[in-house]
Amino acid sequence: MPADAKHTSALRLSFGADLEREFELHAADKRLHKIRITLCLAMLLALGFGMLDAGNTNSVSGGFWANGSVLLIMVLLGAALAVTHLRAGLVRYCKVAEVLAISLGLTAAAGELFGAASFGPMALTRIMLVVLYSYHLLGLRFFQAIRVNAVLYVAYGVIGGFAGMPLPALAAMLFALALVNAVGATLCFSFEHEQRAAFLERRMLSATAARDGLTALNNRRRFDEHLNTVWPLAQRDGVPLALLLVDIDSFKAYNDWYGHQAGDDCLQKVAAALRDAARRPLDFTARYGGEEFAVILYNASRSYVSETAAQIHKNIAALELPHSNSAVGNRVTVSIGIAHVVPSLHRSAQGFVQLADQSLYQAKEEGRDRSVSNNTAYDSLKTGIFRINRRA
Repeated sequence: MPADAKHTSALRLSFGADLEREFELHAADKRLHKIRITLCLAMLLALGFGMLDAGNTNSVSGGFWANGSVLLIMVLLGAALAVTHLRAGLVRYCKVAEVLAISLGLTAAAGELFGAASFGPMALTRIMLVVLYSYHLLGLRFFQAIRVNAVLYVAYGVIGGFAGMPLPALAAMLFALALVNAVGATLCFSFEHEQRAAFLERRMLSATAARDGLTALNNRRRFDEHLNTVWPLAQRDGVPLALLLVDIDSFKAYNDWYGHQAGDDCLQKVAAALRDAARRPLDFTARYGGEEFAVILYNASRSYVSETAAQIHKNIAALELPHSNSAVGNRVTVSIGIAHVVPSLHRSAQGFVQLADQSLYQAKEEGRDRSVSNNTAYDSLKTGIFRINRRA
């Protein structure tokens, strides 16, 4: 992607669908942890303000506490916190976050504007705090925060009018909230833009540093990092992962007969064929070692996995690379071992690789130039790597 295109995408705070998903995935756990902390902080703030109101004998309304606003806010925040602990917590939270923010804002405003005989600085402070919180601390993206606060701004004016606020006081409140929205929106836009630009830069640097020098695919170190990243994400989201281990048949004989220069050329062409077969932005291809390659497919159906393996065989055949010393035929071929699982607490990434490796071994034993998917072998693995001991 050209630098200008990347900059424009970050500036507009949007990527293509697949890249957007990758952007959400790369720091999902960290973001979810921050959201949980800020929700807990919001509960403490609501409780603190409620206790202040309850103990304020000079309060005209007894306001915020007595009318049940605090209780409702605590329930809403508690429900949101519970959602973040569900499977695919970030995805589920993002779907309800806008409704949550609007509900919190309306509840707080109703408690302040209807519960008080006069609208004072403390009430305005609380409402302004809700606005700033929705921009920066509830985990909303910029456009989500803009939609939420546009709804709240109109609602505050309507609620203030129905609550009988004097027109000068209502105008002053709306003017103050407009200023707060301008500041909040500017900071929110700047923060998300920096996040997206940094994501693109890290993506480019990581891609450059993690390339295999010969094939330009990801190297083994990057493969390990990627697997250790997507395994817990797939486990949390409850989606399947597929691993295809691809081995060039009789490659040592190829090197011995045609020479290492031709062997390097063969590896480069096979790598290009693999890259063309796994074309989704979240598909990951690496040189696993020597003449062996690995393809990781995130959230891939069984049909897509089969199609990808078939496409790899088709692409390799289309190369028509001669191989006089092959045990299969007179052309370069590959064997593919496939593992396709939904990660769980009782399975490990190491065992995932082991399952694919056993499938590859089976493909070799059955005659090579084929794909084998050994998806029913979880309980038959003898090493104990794939199935973690529950006592441990």
